[in-house]
Amino acid sequence: MPLRKTLKEPHASHSFLSDFILGTQDGLVNVLGILLGVTAATSDIKIIFVATLAALGAESISMGAVAYTSTIARRRQYLKEVLREQSEMREIPASEIEEVRKILSDWGYQGETLESMTNNIGSNPKAMLEFMISFELKLAPLDKGEARRSFAIVLSSTVFGSFIPLIPFFFVASTNILYGSVASVIVSGGLLFFIGAYEAKTTIGSIWWSGLQMTIIGLVAGFAGYLIGHLIGAVPGL
Repeated sequence: MPLRKTLKEPHASHSFLSDFILGTQDGLVNVLGILLGVTAATSDIKIIFVATLAALGAESISMGAVAYTSTIARRRQYLKEVLREQSEMREIPASEIEEVRKILSDWGYQGETLESMTNNIGSNPKAMLEFMISFELKLAPLDKGEARRSFAIVLSSTVFGSFIPLIPFFFVASTNILYGSVASVIVSGGLLFFIGAYEAKTTIGSIWWSGLQMTIIGLVAGFAGYLIGHLIGAVPGL
């Protein structure tokens, strides 16, 4: 049976949500940490923009590339398991049928119902293959375009998230770096809360707790950059 027949539609909504959160949070926290670190060490607005924009570019491309290569690896793993399962279905069919029976039995099916369901699945190679991939190996299918989609979503969301901490600095004078930093923390915290709340609303959980948790994690990581920049800026001669 051709491999292409076992590849179904990807879990687009789940993939989009996880990739969007990954890119946005990583880009925002990374740039916020660098931004606070640089502003703690210098008040030169040009240096601040150069450092953060360089980080934005490097981080966005890096995150997109990681998303692409990791998705490719997951797809290859999936295809490898499909081939292995197809081989076992040909070479040791009785053992594979028994695995189907065990899974159904663990679900609570018994007697004639168990045997009937086992025989129905075992008599349909396509159904049996997808059953074993999903419920024995617990793997989700990935199509060829998933890696490109993941790259595009993570790249664009990282760029989006990275720009958020910078927004206040487009509206402050070079003498108001402190105000820009405070505004950056507020704006970044607001977006982090929104991301956490959006995740909870889209999946399950408390909107307020998820938003607060995301905000705390992101801002703690951002303030780590501030502490490093403050310590370096305090070293004489640097």
